[in-house]
Amino acid sequence: MTGFVAFECRACGTRTAPEPAPRYACPSCAFEALDVVLDYAQLRATVTPQLIGARRDPSLWRYRELLPVGMPKDDEGPLRQVGGTPLYLSPRASARVGGGRIWIKDDGRLPTGSFKDRASAIVVMRARELGVDRIITASTGNAGVAIAAMARAAGQRAVVLVPASAPPAKIAQLMIFGAELYLVRGNYDDAFRLSRAASRELGWYCRNTGYNPFTVEGKKTVAFELAEQLACAQDGPEPARWRAPDRVYVSVGDGNIIAAVHKGFRELLELGFIERMPRLFGVQASGSAAIATTWRRKDERIDRITATTLADSISADMPSDGLRALRAVRDTGGEYVVVEDAAILEAMVALAADATVFAEPAAATAYAGLIHHAREAPIPKHEDVVVLVTGSGLKDVAAATRAVGAAPSTIDPSMDALRRALAKESP
Repeated sequence: MTGFVAFECRACGTRTAPEPAPRYACPSCAFEALDVVLDYAQLRATVTPQLIGARRDPSLWRYRELLPVGMPKDDEGPLRQVGGTPLYLSPRASARVGGGRIWIKDDGRLPTGSFKDRASAIVVMRARELGVDRIITASTGNAGVAIAAMARAAGQRAVVLVPASAPPAKIAQLMIFGAELYLVRGNYDDAFRLSRAASRELGWYCRNTGYNPFTVEGKKTVAFELAEQLACAQDGPEPARWRAPDRVYVSVGDGNIIAAVHKGFRELLELGFIERMPRLFGVQASGSAAIATTWRRKDERIDRITATTLADSISADMPSDGLRALRAVRDTGGEYVVVEDAAILEAMVALAADATVFAEPAAATAYAGLIHHAREAPIPKHEDVVVLVTGSGLKDVAAATRAVGAAPSTIDPSMDALRRALAKESP
């Protein structure tokens, strides 16, 4: 494992050496969101933006030296090809929010249509190195689909616990990828607790977000891609340094994604690949805003809530990575933004109009946050602003239909019928 030297507890600072067994919690204080630490001195001496930029490999494995696991085989399909999603500049988005250069990072283009593929690819490789062939996770859908697909590509088995209320499209994906699927009568937190208990008692590797430290290692690669893509777009191919955007807007549920984005940029700054950190803006649905409530209160006590939002992928009663998510925003001078479900539906339509990107509700929440925030505080025209879109709208077509709010006309197959329909729709 290149450069992997320790686990570090973000609560008490204790460092623990790697060992050939799963580790999820700090041995000193039992905090359950450990950071993987790399040998940054060695990496500074051996890895450069030019070295990475010269590679033809567009996947997240182009950053192999900055990852704590080995690479998959070339014939392991999507496991080998995760990453390399497009970054779009959207003048229409800029016009909508009244300023800034707005970039849309579309991770709905990953193999299973979700950002969670990044984390699952790294977790699968870690499980292989540990010699564990069965991986269990709790999921609202996307993480389970991702681990099912990546595990199958690696010849491993995935056990997935999903709330029975998960959207049918996600359940269908889980079934088609061969997950050992169990629908739990309860919410995500219930499934989370059960998956942890099963991991302990049955010896399976637990992929749970905010619990397994290697999920962040996969998700941080989106920060690497953003910085490299932004530099290439503005400075040309194989730039000597990469560029951090001024702002990144991220949908937040359990907090693991924004914590990972923060870690990715911190590592690039540590290595000298970028000159400064971006400001991170976490966006939560009003019915699932435990972290935003704590941020506004200006302390670090995150209280359990009863989450209710149509954006199921960011619905969390007790965010499992809330502390790191809170600090990611505070440390970068960002903010938390809260939006209503109605604004999320509107953002799904706006994102399609402005960037031709079809996003599920949780993914469109980041764009809803940008729109809402821009109304309160204008975006400076010189700023580069990235909106991270974390999942395809095909994950929840019922929400997409609700967002549009109108059914298409049904007509007879004749020109007269088409003309009558057109006349009705004319202003």
